[in-house]
Order: sequence, then structure tokens, then C-alpha cells
Amino acid sequence: MALFDKKFCDICGEKIGLLGNRKLEDGNMCKNCAGLLSPFMTDRRRTPLAEIKEHLAYREANKAEVSMLNVTRTFGDRTKVMMDEDAGKFIVTSSSRWQTENPDVMLFSQVTGCQAGVRESKKEITYKDKDGKTASYNPRRYDVDYDFYITIYINSPWFNEIEFKLNNNRIDERHSAEFREFDRQSNEIKTVLTQVRQDVRDNIAAANAPKTAQTCPHCGATTMPGASGCCEFCGGAMK
Repeated sequence: MALFDKKFCDICGEKIGLLGNRKLEDGNMCKNCAGLLSPFMTDRRRTPLAEIKEHLAYREANKAEVSMLNVTRTFGDRTKVMMDEDAGKFIVTSSSRWQTENPDVMLFSQVTGCQAGVRESKKEITYKDKDGKTASYNPRRYDVDYDFYITIYINSPWFNEIEFKLNNNRIDERHSAEFREFDRQSNEIKTVLTQVRQDVRDNIAAANAPKTAQTCPHCGATTMPGASGCCEFCGGAMK
């Protein structure tokens, strides 16, 4: 096959333009179809065509999930974690127009862990000596910047982690108000996601736990509380 033979997208069937091919494990994909993939999917080149089609079907169904999302809490600055606490769902997005960007809607129960941390970047500051050569100060001087990152581990068939940076610009002072603010935000996101994950799992465990007979405080009957939490004989509330 010649190097410049025309290729066609195995998803939409359209001809793929020059430099527009996105390789799959066993096929080709145009850049427009590739743009429909989740931004958290990182192994496209090693993914079979059949799985890519399944993923795109999931992404299409996800649009309905986005339209029903009712954001009740928002965390973050550059990239935001937006939660629908009533539905037990959340998204991670850096778009101000997230309603049209189709961000992946995930369940709190899909969270398997969360890490928050600060990364330090250090570059030596030098000067030109009398001969015009680059020289180091004694002691050496450095320009130090800081970035805050969050990693959310997810139980999903399409990706297993989401990593993003909180701050837009690098922070150059560890003891600054800006550093403290992003440190607070990163720890808050970790705490909230970890706690919400545990709450969801506790609720699932409680719902699946075997029910035991109780004595009604109103009529004294031995009863198994129904779904309403009331005595099956007198209708009184069971504590």
C-alpha cells in the first residue's frame, strides 16, 4: 500500500484528510470522530474499533446525563469539580460552557480514591561573568514555582483516573495567600470526594443489610419495619 493512499474513517465513513488520521488498534478514525471521545480516554491507539464504537455510544448517551445534571456544589478554579449531590453524580471540567461540551458524568460510587498534592519546579538563576559565560551564584539561586494537582481514581470501563491542575498560573511563593488558597481547595476536593464516596458505600451497605425484627414503641408488637420505616401493625414510626 502506498504511503499516501487515501484512508476512510471506520466510524463515519468519511475520507480522512492529510494529517487527519487517528490510529486505532485495528482501524482508522478521523479527527472529527476522535473529538467525540472522552478527554480522559488516553489509550485510543491500543483500543479496538469495536470498543471505540461502544465508547462513542456511551458518549452519546452521556449527553442526556449532562442535560439532567443539577449542580449543587462546585470546587476548584482552573478546572472544576461540579457535584449534583441529590443525584450522587459529578463532572470534572475546565469549560465555562460545560452544558454543551458533554463532560463525562460520573457517580460518586465510582470514585475509588483521590490524591491531592503540590509539585515544585525549580530552575537555577544564573548570570554572565566578565567573559560573557554563564555562571552560578554562590550559593546557587533558584526560581521556584508551585502547581497544585488532583488525581481522582475512577472505576470506569473507559478510564481509571482523572488528573488535573487547579491553578491557572504557577505560584512563585510558598507562603503566599495564593498558595494557601489552592492548598485549601485541593484538600477540600479530596476530603469531599472521599467522604461522599464513603457515604454512598455506607448507604448501599445499609440498604443491603438483612433486616431484623424490632419492637414497636407504640403498640409493642414485634415487627419488621417496611420501606416507610413504620410499624406494619399500627403504622407508628420506628426509630
